[in-house]
Amino acid sequence: MNESSNSSNSIRVPVAPPPPPNMAGVTLRQSQDKADMAKKDSISQNNTPPALDDKYSKNEWVGENKNDKINVPPPSNTHRPNASPPIPQVANVKSKSLHPTFEQLIKHAYDKGYSDIHLGVGEVPRFRNRGEIETTDYPETDQETFIGWLHEVLSESEIKDFREHQDFDGATQFDFARVRINIFDTLKGYSMVLRLIPLKILTIDQLRLPPIFRDICHHHKGLVLVTGPTGSGKSTTMAAMIDYINKEMPKHIITIEDPVEFVHKSQKSLVKQREVGMHTRKFENALKAALREDPDLILVGEMRDKETVNTALKAAQTGHLVMGTLHTNSAVKTIERILNLYSGEEQDAMRVAVSESLVAVIAQGLCKTTDGKRAAFHDILINTDAITEWIKDGKYDEIGELMKQASFDGMITMNQSLFNLYQEGRITEETALEMSPTPNEMAQFLRGRV
Repeated sequence: MNESSNSSNSIRVPVAPPPPPNMAGVTLRQSQDKADMAKKDSISQNNTPPALDDKYSKNEWVGENKNDKINVPPPSNTHRPNASPPIPQVANVKSKSLHPTFEQLIKHAYDKGYSDIHLGVGEVPRFRNRGEIETTDYPETDQETFIGWLHEVLSESEIKDFREHQDFDGATQFDFARVRINIFDTLKGYSMVLRLIPLKILTIDQLRLPPIFRDICHHHKGLVLVTGPTGSGKSTTMAAMIDYINKEMPKHIITIEDPVEFVHKSQKSLVKQREVGMHTRKFENALKAALREDPDLILVGEMRDKETVNTALKAAQTGHLVMGTLHTNSAVKTIERILNLYSGEEQDAMRVAVSESLVAVIAQGLCKTTDGKRAAFHDILINTDAITEWIKDGKYDEIGELMKQASFDGMITMNQSLFNLYQEGRITEETALEMSPTPNEMAQFLRGRV
């Protein structure tokens, strides 16, 4: 019996290999319970099914007996089964850092001497450089970035107004420049165009404008029109004329603009500036009110309709100097545009009113110069006695011919102005022909036939 006991004690029963470290004493049942609990936690916390449908996960270790399976902790470089994967934020932060702030865009354009900035959802920011649109290396603008720019410069009420009307006109000012803002909606999303306006107003001499501009400023009453397409420098020219009057004459100047662009500080003159939408509802209302505000000079940012033209003519006829702008390409076409606002039976009376009120029409354009800058060229009509009679009679062709021959009165045509720039070496022959309203006549100028 002792032998059998000793023999039985001497028999070695094979055992399974020892479990991995930190897992000693874990039974098969316990491992199954833990696996089931992990799956339930994963479903309840993440609302997602477990990654595997097998009874045991791939992280289970199998011993010599295939029925003996023990859970092994996953490698340290993977997520816990019941933990949500972290949100990848690095890429988003990096992309946001590539989007400039609104002020950074303005400063970039200002430092480079650009005139306009074009921004839009789904588009890369672009700048206008000397009349040409140039792209940038900035990333494509997304909706969040664009809305962020709006919040940088607009109040909540202004943003609400834009969302309701889908258009917005306004202006803002930084330490280095003033900016005119137009926001609108498009097929791709919101867009914005910004016009940079320098805080320093250039003088008539710095702009190299003809001497007749000073003579026009010395008129005490009448209508002065500065015309040209968008981006032709009308605002800059008018600002230089207002600045000259402000420095030289003791007058009361009222400006009505949409929005206020160049800001004038009262010097020898008293300057009051009003913005449509902020200080008044309409051009017409502000212009009528200005007649009761003891003005010497009234500047109307834009003569858009018949009512505004009527009030401007009335102000000019009652002893005020009125300056305004129109989007026309020549002096003669400007007169025609004003008269075309009126019906046939009103034409005769309005021709008389315009001929008696008009002081000058300055049509302007901008062209590239040989030094990489831009210069203004003009079509200048001065209302002499002969011009007055021809306006009354509607003889517009004769007016154009007289302008070519009346340089002693300060008149000049665009072709003559371009030819003068060419002779001074400031523009090339190609530029003169490109910008000319009548290239055939310009070619004759360049060949010395005129």
